[in-house]
Amino acid sequence: MPPKFKRHLNDDDVTGSVKSERRNLLEDDSDEEEDFFLGPSGPRFGPRNDKIKHVQNQVDEVIDVMQENITKVIERGERLDELQDKSESLSDNATAFSNRSKQLRRQMWWRGCKIKAIMALVAVILLLVIIILIVVKYHT
Repeated sequence: MPPKFKRHLNDDDVTGSVKSERRNLLEDDSDEEEDFFLGPSGPRFGPRNDKIKHVQNQVDEVIDVMQENITKVIERGERLDELQDKSESLSDNATAFSNRSKQLRRQMWWRGCKIKAIMALVAVILLLVIIILIVVKYHT
């Protein structure tokens, strides 16, 4: 027959067990090193201890690799932020260049129009001078 368990725990039961577990974890009067999940370790385990050390070494290696990966991801994120800042700056510069080039194109168009107008005015003045000279020569 399965054991009967309490369905509802009151606060005193939970608080008491938390305090006793905390006290057990914080007590340091044990000479024998004890791992929470693996239990006591020591020379009496022999080959099993070697397996545990091997697994612990593998876990340590995985932890080292994961820490390196996290560092690389953080560095990559920083590089991506820098790249995004540079691309935004480049986009702003491209927009400014485009606006400035349009403004310069308009200025050059107006300059060309002014030069054409001046040349046309000079041509008209020359024609008038020639016409006046011809008219004066025929009337004299």
